[in-house]
Amino acid sequence: MRKRILFLCMMTAAFSAGAQQLTRFAVVDLARVYSSFFRDSRAVREFEERSARVQAEIDRMTEEIEALRSRQLDAEARGDQEQALRLESEIYRKSEYLREYFRVKTEELNDQKNRLARSGTFLDQVYGEIRFIAESEGYSMVLNLKENTGILWYSPTVDITDTLIQNLLAKAGR
Repeated sequence: MRKRILFLCMMTAAFSAGAQQLTRFAVVDLARVYSSFFRDSRAVREFEERSARVQAEIDRMTEEIEALRSRQLDAEARGDQEQALRLESEIYRKSEYLREYFRVKTEELNDQKNRLARSGTFLDQVYGEIRFIAESEGYSMVLNLKENTGILWYSPTVDITDTLIQNLLAKAGR
């Protein structure tokens, strides 16, 4: 009888321990961490300045094309078809250049942004802090919210992005 009770107690304890071994997941928005934590760094300022220069150039080219369209409409209103055709050709050429410029510069900026986000210092700090949060709060796995197409739904209670940002800022003395 005593063996039977002892066996039952051991089985109950083993079952309870196994039942408490739930796998807990967390999600992190690394893009938000990047923009919140590193927005004051020199590399990010340079990236933002480059982005602003590219946008200013796109705005300048767009205004130039709009001015040419206005001149084309004026030429058509005056009946100057030769001038209207020349302007139409120039508008087409400049519009094609603008499209290509936009495509190339957007690709370059995205590459630069990805390099910044994957820089060794950034990743070392972030991954170290993610590891600390996950271990201290009992998460078995932490997923990158924006780069994981397998996440269809998640509860905001498993999003540790804000905690991660606060910890990183606190450790950086900000």
